[in-house]
Amino acid sequence: MPAKLPSDIAARQVAGNLLAWYDAHARDLPWRSPPGTNAPDPYRVWLSEIMLQQTTVATVRPRFEEFVARWPDIESLAKADDATLMTAWAGLGYYARARNLIACARAVISEHGGAFPATEEGLRGLPGVGAYTAAAIAAIAFGARAVVVDANVARVVARLFAIAEPLPAAMPDIRAATDSITPDARAGDFAQAMMDLGSSICTPRSPHCLSCPLSAHCRAYGEGDPERLPVKRPKAGKPQRYGTIFWVERDGQVLLVRRPPKGLLGGMRALPTGPWADSPPGLADPPLAGAWRMVGGTVDHVFTHFRLELALAVASADRHSGNGIGDEWWPIADIESAGLPTVFAKAARAIRRAG
Repeated sequence: MPAKLPSDIAARQVAGNLLAWYDAHARDLPWRSPPGTNAPDPYRVWLSEIMLQQTTVATVRPRFEEFVARWPDIESLAKADDATLMTAWAGLGYYARARNLIACARAVISEHGGAFPATEEGLRGLPGVGAYTAAAIAAIAFGARAVVVDANVARVVARLFAIAEPLPAAMPDIRAATDSITPDARAGDFAQAMMDLGSSICTPRSPHCLSCPLSAHCRAYGEGDPERLPVKRPKAGKPQRYGTIFWVERDGQVLLVRRPPKGLLGGMRALPTGPWADSPPGLADPPLAGAWRMVGGTVDHVFTHFRLELALAVASADRHSGNGIGDEWWPIADIESAGLPTVFAKAARAIRRAG
């Protein structure tokens, strides 16, 4: 285990210094309440935490505002049409989150009377709510003392305590160290202050230590090289896969399909695609027979577990083609409004540029 700060007094000083800094420098975010005020709406906290998983604040901010304008509370979201919500989620990535989002909303209504559980244990029972998210909601929305460790917090704590073991093996020590400095009061503000500190001051590269409210207690700063922490093991290379996207035009429209509800990009509206394989599949499994031609160039996209390179095939269809279950003919001029996942939106732009 990492050594703790010299005393409980020092731990209180860390929390006090950080909260004073947060009172003056907290980010203005649409899902937050100002520092020291009443806890924010649990719905907004939950929605923001789900959106922020693997996604930046800059990307989430406008999308969050769009969502709450359309679905202002848990009741309205629970009544949303699945396909409509999946379309609204397009571009945020990690689409299992969107499926869990609506499942969670419906569980809160049907199993909890429309109110989010106020405890970490109760929150962990909801679809799509893991240990981190439960702790964040419990602390921020309900003021519970919970140990909240995201990537920003992990970096701050690894430096504060000079925890040199590589990630992810260091996470138990980082969590224990975070626990040792988390105050009983204002735990939600403390968690958000740690996130803000990691985002703006204790950055991955070139941390601004002279502006940091915790520098007097930071062991990595005292050792003269805070940027070396946390230590990360080299990432393994992602496997490469290949596929073909099919663009079928008819009377100024393009054929779209609905992907199967389970699996990658499940339930999303998409362009037809053949198999994703270890080598280029060419024109395997086109959505309909036709005079297919390949468009020059490819579209590359990186998923969590693999890289994908997509060739582009184009054909024209008559008015009786492509009328299967889940098929849609979408106006090409309005393709941006179809809510295509990023990989298919990239392909649509590439094909339209190629003419």
